[in-house]
Amino acid sequence: MKSYKQQVGNLFKTKREEMTLSLKEVENATSIRMLYLNAIEDGHIERYLSSVYALGFIRQYAKFLGLNGDQIIKDHPKAFTPINKKPEFDYGIGTLEMRKSSSSNIKKKQNRLWVIMFIGITFLAYLFAKALGLF
Repeated sequence: MKSYKQQVGNLFKTKREEMTLSLKEVENATSIRMLYLNAIEDGHIERYLSSVYALGFIRQYAKFLGLNGDQIIKDHPKAFTPINKKPEFDYGIGTLEMRKSSSSNIKKKQNRLWVIMFIGITFLAYLFAKALGLF
């Protein structure tokens, strides 16, 4: 017996084959990567995407095929119920720490360079003004 997700995937695959479209053609038309299209048709989209993206891609794919994506989701709610997975890590005290970025050192060096250039230009402007007798 097929799972709910496989039943929905079979619906998409059957409709695509009726329209004699390849997955590559669908990918080009919808900008949904072929990996995700295959996963939708095989009923394994949750392996690759969060439920929000999966539902969006399913709606988009359905619309392209001339199907009502919202109705498909409504008719097969178990197929789109997110699986409660244990989070990869718990957010606790001390887990959210600032990371040092190598790009921050570059930004500091650039800022120092700008400050030095500004001071140098200001000093040269002062010397020029003094030579002209403005000071």
